Amino acid sequence: MRLARIATAAGPRFATPVEGGWQPVADPFAAFADGSAPSAIGDPVADAQLLAPTEPAVVVGIGQPAAPGGGISGWLKSPRTIVASGVDVIARRDAGRVVVEGEVALVIGRGTAGLTARNAAEYVLGVTAVNDVSSPDREDPKNFEVKGGRGYTPLGPWIETEFDLARVDLSVRIDGVERVRTGSHELAASAAECLAYVTHWVELGPGDVVMTGAPRSAFAIEPEALVEIDVAGVPLRTRFR
Repeated sequence: MRLARIATAAGPRFATPVEGGWQPVADPFAAFADGSAPSAIGDPVADAQLLAPTEPAVVVGIGQPAAPGGGISGWLKSPRTIVASGVDVIARRDAGRVVVEGEVALVIGRGTAGLTARNAAEYVLGVTAVNDVSSPDREDPKNFEVKGGRGYTPLGPWIETEFDLARVDLSVRIDGVERVRTGSHELAASAAECLAYVTHWVELGPGDVVMTGAPRSAFAIEPEALVEIDVAGVPLRTRFR
């Protein structure tokens, strides 16, 4: 199922695609907790504006180990850096190179008490595309300055709820040229291991996001670059000014 958030006169609503538009649905996180699909509410909306597909309280970035079995690291990234697909981002000009990082983002479906590497997929509502934009020339081991630009977390445009956590495909195109085709299967620490690491230290809740790291998918860009990141068929598009 494709699950988006759309702008309506009554405020943001979750919705699924139907012929000619988007069908608003009930709270998908409540439905996930019940083991059901969200029910339709009202009439479809034509020409809907897609928002970022979740409003997380917590966004976690993952530092992948150099090789399988190595140590995982993590950091918190401000949810205020999230922007929707199609929103232009004005890159910082005071922090050196601008690097885009195409990553698989995991959207948490319920509280993570009891999550392990073996059952991690049971806690994930779905996957989406994320661009973990960075300014890596800064000497900032905590990633506070490196990752903190306005709009530095393009996300979406929807959540794909049908996925294999061990094999989520990922590709990055810059100005129409494919730069890499990879996926979660190339991560040194698996997506499940990343979730187990994070939730050992920080409990997550519905709508929170874990960015799983960049498997050969980080690239420096120039002004006016158009960056397209596809994760499991979710097409994230961002122009950098």
